[in-house]
Amino acid sequence: MNTNYETLLFEVENDIATVTVNRPKALNALSEQVHTELNSLLREFKEANKDFSVAKGMILTGAEDKAFIAGADIKGMTTMTADEAEAFARLGQDNTLLFESLNIPVIACVNGYALGGGCEMAMSCDFIFATKTAVFGQPEVKLGLIPGFGGTQRLSKLVGRNRAKEITYSGRNVAVDEAKEIGLVVSIFESKEEMLAGAVTYLSKMMRNSPLAVYEAKRVMNEGNDLVVSEGLNVEAKAFGAIFNSEDMKEGTAAFVEKRKPVFTGK
Repeated sequence: MNTNYETLLFEVENDIATVTVNRPKALNALSEQVHTELNSLLREFKEANKDFSVAKGMILTGAEDKAFIAGADIKGMTTMTADEAEAFARLGQDNTLLFESLNIPVIACVNGYALGGGCEMAMSCDFIFATKTAVFGQPEVKLGLIPGFGGTQRLSKLVGRNRAKEITYSGRNVAVDEAKEIGLVVSIFESKEEMLAGAVTYLSKMMRNSPLAVYEAKRVMNEGNDLVVSEGLNVEAKAFGAIFNSEDMKEGTAAFVEKRKPVFTGK
């Protein structure tokens, strides 16, 4: 895989990939270059990791301590035409869909600001961990804009429609304690170092399970989120049946009967 990017850092250690948005002087704001490089990285990673050979979990974070991702790069947006702005939104949306479609669990580790596009990127991950300094929000209306990377769609699904409307219409900041209370954040940590270590521990526990089963659970839950319950149950039943053809299912059930630890291969 190509790991040479100007605005991103990428590393894999102990089967956990870490993607770091690396523009600390701009508070890791999402410029067109960041989105383009992130799109390239995620597409290449998704293809290379079909067999779980690159990583079995991922962390998304921002460089240094002031911001996870402070938002979109407003300075770069001031000269965009309407068509260019729509293309920019679609590129950002595509990145959120890529995070959702990865075959591994992804944790957003949020330190400092996660506003606008930063909040939207975090919401496309499976879980959000945060430090006590984390601040969330969709402040686009204060600039005469609306969220463009999925905020109008995902926030309501995570915290409820009316609360999402209140947060979006007001453009206010959401402190980390409130973010946890409303279900946006899973866990709060004292420092960035503790948060990253906690994410590694969390992912390591998940990685003891069948990676294929974890992926299928993720896929079915994400797909069912947009369906009525009866249709979602149909998706679940088909996936439940299909996974019976997997080696992981045979190994997992055999290990249970034989009272031993399973050895999963992701096949």
